[in-house]
Amino acid sequence: MFVKRAVVMIAAAIAAVTLAYAQGYPSKVVKIVSPFAPGGPGDLLPRAVAAGLAPLLGQPVVVENRPGATTVIAMQAVAKSPPDGYTLVFTSVSSFISVSAYKDLPYDPVADFAPVALCFTTPLYLVVRPALPASSVAELIALAKSRPGKLSFASGGNGTTAHLAGELFKSLSGVDIQHVPYKSAGPAMMDVMAGHVDLMFGSAGLSEARAGKVRVLAVTSARRTAVAPELPTVREAGLPGYESTLWFGILAPARTPAAIVARLSGDIGKVLAQAELRERFNTVDVTPSTPEEFADLIRREIPKWRKVLEAVKIQPE
Repeated sequence: MFVKRAVVMIAAAIAAVTLAYAQGYPSKVVKIVSPFAPGGPGDLLPRAVAAGLAPLLGQPVVVENRPGATTVIAMQAVAKSPPDGYTLVFTSVSSFISVSAYKDLPYDPVADFAPVALCFTTPLYLVVRPALPASSVAELIALAKSRPGKLSFASGGNGTTAHLAGELFKSLSGVDIQHVPYKSAGPAMMDVMAGHVDLMFGSAGLSEARAGKVRVLAVTSARRTAVAPELPTVREAGLPGYESTLWFGILAPARTPAAIVARLSGDIGKVLAQAELRERFNTVDVTPSTPEEFADLIRREIPKWRKVLEAVKIQPE
């Protein structure tokens, strides 16, 4: 009885200290680490969040770019940071695909992080070269089945989100389409527009389609995107069960006090609700979430993409 009472008293004391600490948060600069190079969406999006978050927290919020190793460098640095709410990471689904692509990942993507908030999502666009005789997902699947191994799809490299989106499409539809990896997504899209490759799953495609350079058949997300609501999802257009969404969110190191996580999540939600931010980034869907909802998304993504990676036999690095 004495031991039990002592344990309860210690737990209560720890909770009280944690709450007092959280109530004084923040008292200095908050840093958001981005695993992406300056200039792209993975840099511009967290900077917009940081700018809106600073006045709500009453402290400067800075973004530090630490690109490299498919986001692993930044993720490892934040995982090893003190769990005090002053070092966060703004990352994407790529960080959780890496759990299967790397033999010795230097962090546990679930145990080493406290999800704070999902921020943005965007589908990939299934685009085809203009002359390809398929104007829908169903027609594309039928065409691929009539020409096994003859059609090709481009991506920005092995193991990228676009590559795995294509492999998931192949797996669920039972088609044989050859993968053509490029060094980046830009040259891949150029070759689809030029007709050298038949199709691609990419984050770009809308402006190219409006210019008549490609055709967009569908979006890869589970639901239609507000950016182009006229486009069907791959799922509703002929392939039940298909979903591949590129998402970005903010995480803290594991064991960050729940009160701090809740404070950050709530304030980030307020930033994402701002009309100015939504208008500025109108090519992505702003999708704030609770920490619990974000954690559930991560837990579902890891086994899903591990299965795809194993199926295509991508060698761990």
